[in-house]
Order: sequence, then structure tokens, then C-alpha cells
Amino acid sequence: MVTAFDTERLATILRDAAKAEIMPRFRRLSPGDIREKTSAVDLVTEADEAAERAIAAACRDAFPDAAFVGEEGVAADPGLIERVAQSDLAIVVDPIDGTANFAAGAPMFGVMAAVVRRGETIAGIIYDPLGDDFVLGERGAGAFLQRPDGERHRLSFAAPAPTQEMIGAASTSQLDPEERLRALTGFGQTRILCSYRTAAQEYRLAVSGALHYLYYVKLMPWDHLAGALLSEEAGGYVRRLDGSPYRPGDVTGGLMVAPDADGWQALSRLIGRS
Repeated sequence: MVTAFDTERLATILRDAAKAEIMPRFRRLSPGDIREKTSAVDLVTEADEAAERAIAAACRDAFPDAAFVGEEGVAADPGLIERVAQSDLAIVVDPIDGTANFAAGAPMFGVMAAVVRRGETIAGIIYDPLGDDFVLGERGAGAFLQRPDGERHRLSFAAPAPTQEMIGAASTSQLDPEERLRALTGFGQTRILCSYRTAAQEYRLAVSGALHYLYYVKLMPWDHLAGALLSEEAGGYVRRLDGSPYRPGDVTGGLMVAPDADGWQALSRLIGRS
């Protein structure tokens, strides 16, 4: 273990906020509780905002020296995103990842948090409010599933496989039509291509060995820092789409995760990236 940060305490904060602010609103939102941010598929709800307020307040008490960067806070003040890479210690939170699913009453969403110390992600947590369990890990210490009773077991990324046997998830809505067609045509050569519309659950599936690859175009820290660290700790290979390492300050360049470097390169060739 390479960090003295209290990851368990942060996990408890996420769980408490979900129980108090998210689950009581699940499938109980009124139309006025749901608003568009940038498009009809980019939503925010009263649950997102209430949960982020609760998490931020608890983090201020528990970790007074940490900068807090939440998705909804950055929506209101875009300059806050600079704190992710520039702070000595930052906690980066997505109060509900998969808000469109949550707003539709679909049981596929999660609460995500990453801890960044001086420009390096040192811990990641993905909490499933419906299952009441965590996928969590710290740099150099592995990735684990932690059940409600506290029992843990180590997670492993899927073993390498030929591309035609790979199962994966890709988010392509941010691509222009020509690039989207190229990506979907390429990934169509794998065995199964899907999208759960929530990085939280897609990363959970990947680090549990159920998916061979993940592909994302939009690169916001609250969506990917936790999952990228957990993927690496589970044995996966994580790179931006140009092949460079993914860093907390990166907000462009996309991201792809695979079982190993060879698999990553093979997928990149399929979609015309290399």
C-alpha cells in the first residue's frame, strides 16, 4: 500500500450520501427534478445535486486539507477542474454516474470517487447503491470487491483474447458521424459490443473480468480517474487513444482499456487508430 489516505472513510461517505439522497429519489423523481445540461442525454437531477452537497460537506469534515472537485460543482464553476491536477490532495466525485439511467428508472448507475495526490491518482472507489457494495483500490495494492458485510475479494481484469472473442463497451456519441461509423464498424468485429450508458458500471464489469475492453471519447476526471486506476490495479492496460498514459489533468484524447498492450494495439487497429 502506497498511501496513508483513509479510503474506507471516503467509501462510507459515498454510501451514506447514496442512502440519504440518491436511493430515496430513485424512481420517485418528478419532471421538475430533472434538467438538461448540454443535451437531452446529459442530465442532472435533484439527487445528483443533493448527493454532491452531502459528499462535499462530509469530505470537508473528514479531509479538511483536500480540495473537493465534483461534477456538478464544475458545471457551475468550470475553473474548479484545475484543482484536480494542481492540488496537493484532491477528491474527485461523480455523485451519480449514469444520470440518464437513474432519471429513467433504470438500475444501472453508480457513485464514483478518486483521490489525486500531486497529480497522481492514488485511490479509486465505485459504489453501487442498489447492490450496496464497492469496487475500490489503492495504487499498488490491487482492486477489490467489498461486500456490505465488509468481506473483500481481489478482482482481476479479463485474460487476453483474440479480438474476435472480445466483449466490450464503447461510448461513441461524442464522435462525428464518420468517426462513429469507423469505430462501430471496427468494434463490430469483436464478439459483443455494448453500452450501459454508465462508466461506473462498465468499469465494475471490466475489473471483475466480464469485459475485455472499454472505449471512451469524453474524458472528464470524475468519469474515469477511479475506473482507470482500478483497471490498472486489476491488471488491465489503460491508455489514451493516442497511446499515451492517462493523467489526472487530461480532459481530451479519449481512453481505451484492454487486457494487455497487445490487445490494446489490436483494438486500436480495428478502429483505425494505428
